[in-house]
Amino acid sequence: MRVFKRKIWERLAEWKQDFSRDYALLIEGARRVGKTTAVREFAAANYRSYILIDFSKDRESMKLFRDCMNDLDGLFLRLQSAYGTELYVRDSLIIMDEVQFCPQARQAIKHLVADGRYDYIETGSLISVKRNVRQILIPSEEMAVEMFPMDFEEYLWAKGDTVTAGLIRECFRKKQPLGQAAHRKIMGEYAEYMLVGGMPQAVDALLEYNSFSRVEKVKRGILDLYVKDAAKTEESGSLLASMTLQNVPSMLSKHEKRFMPSAVRRGSRIRDFRTSIAWLAGSKTVNICYRSTDPSPALGLNLDEDVFKLYMADTGLLFTAAFRANIGDADEICSAMLKGKLSINEGMFFENQAAQELKASGHDLVYGRFYAEGTSRVQEIDFILAYAGRLIPIEVKSSVSGKHVSLDRFMEKYRKWVKEAYVIHTKDLRVDGNVVYIPIYMTMCL
Repeated sequence: MRVFKRKIWERLAEWKQDFSRDYALLIEGARRVGKTTAVREFAAANYRSYILIDFSKDRESMKLFRDCMNDLDGLFLRLQSAYGTELYVRDSLIIMDEVQFCPQARQAIKHLVADGRYDYIETGSLISVKRNVRQILIPSEEMAVEMFPMDFEEYLWAKGDTVTAGLIRECFRKKQPLGQAAHRKIMGEYAEYMLVGGMPQAVDALLEYNSFSRVEKVKRGILDLYVKDAAKTEESGSLLASMTLQNVPSMLSKHEKRFMPSAVRRGSRIRDFRTSIAWLAGSKTVNICYRSTDPSPALGLNLDEDVFKLYMADTGLLFTAAFRANIGDADEICSAMLKGKLSINEGMFFENQAAQELKASGHDLVYGRFYAEGTSRVQEIDFILAYAGRLIPIEVKSSVSGKHVSLDRFMEKYRKWVKEAYVIHTKDLRVDGNVVYIPIYMTMCL
C-alpha cells in the first residue's frame, strides 16, 4: 500500500522539537485511519532507530511491561533483543501501537518519560473507554492529539496535486471566486473525494485500480470491522452501539436528523443509550454535534447533551453504509452520483462532509434550535462556531437556493455576537452583505 503525506507529521515534528523530553505523544483515531503508518514513516525519517510494539499481537511485550517496570535497563535490553534493533539515547523512538490492549504500558509512561533515554508515541482507538483505563493511573506526562481521515488537501496530495489547495485558500482569504472553469473542475474532484472518503486504504484502492467497486469493497470491510468492534465490546449496551452505528444513514436522511432512540430500538429512551454513545465517541467512528440551548461565544456552557446529531466520521463510509445492499453496482451508482442523476438525499452527504471538515479543523460540533424574535416558530442552524468572542453561524445547502431564513433570523436575534455568516453550497464563492457563500471545498478554510 502507498504511503501518503499526512498533516499529522507537522504535529509530530512540533512535539519532537518542543515537548518530547517531557511528554509522550498519544495519537487517537478510528481504526484504519492511518495512525500506524504515519508514525512509522515519521520515526524512520526523524530517528536513528525505532521499535514499534503492536500490542494487539505482541503478548510477550505485554508481559515485559507488567514484569520489568522496576528494572528499566532490563526492559530496554529485552526489547532490543526481541526486535533486533539497537536503541540510542535521545535518538530512538519507542512506538506503542494499539496501546489500549496493554493499559500497563500506558501507565508506565510516567516512569519512561522521567527516565529520559528515549521518546515515546502511543497510538490507539477506544483509549478512553472504561475497560481500557480500568485500574490504571492515566499519566499526566501524555500529550493527546486526534488523527482524522484524509481531508481534501491530503486527498489532492495523494493524487499528485500540490497546487489546488493553496489556490482555494488564497481565494477564500481574498473572498474572491475561483471562476467557472476552476470551480467546476474542483467540484468534480471534491465529489469524487466525498464518494471515496479519506480512509487511506480506500484512496489507495482508487489509485491502484481506478475502480469504485474496489473502493467500495475496501470501505465495506472497514465498516464491518467497526460494527464487529461495537458488537464485541465488553461494555454494557454493546448491541445498541452496533445498532446505532448501522442506523446513522437512516437518521441523517430524516428532516430533523437528530438522534432518536426509538428509531434504533422501539420504546427506548436516551438514558438507555448513554453507554453506547460514549463507546461510539471513544471509537472515533462518529462525530457528535450537540444542540446549543442558548448560543453565546461560550458555546460549551449551554449544550444539551441529550439532544444531538450523529455524523459518520468519514463521508465515504456514510455513502457505503447507505448503499451497502447495492455493493455489486458500485461503479454504476458512483457514476450516477457524480453526474447528479441519482435520486437520493444529497443533503445528508453534504452536511456530513461539512461536519467532517469542521471537526478535522479543530472545531467542536454544535448546532442551534431557537425561536425567531416575535414568533413561536422554531428555527435551526446547521452549525455554530465560536471564534474571538463572536458566533459564526453556518448553513449547508446541497441544492441551489439563495434563501436562508433561519440564518437571517439567527443573525438578527444574536446580532451582538454575529458579524459574519456562511452558507456552504455547490456554487462558487460570492459575498452578499455579511453572508459569505462558499463552495463546500472551502469548508476546510473556516
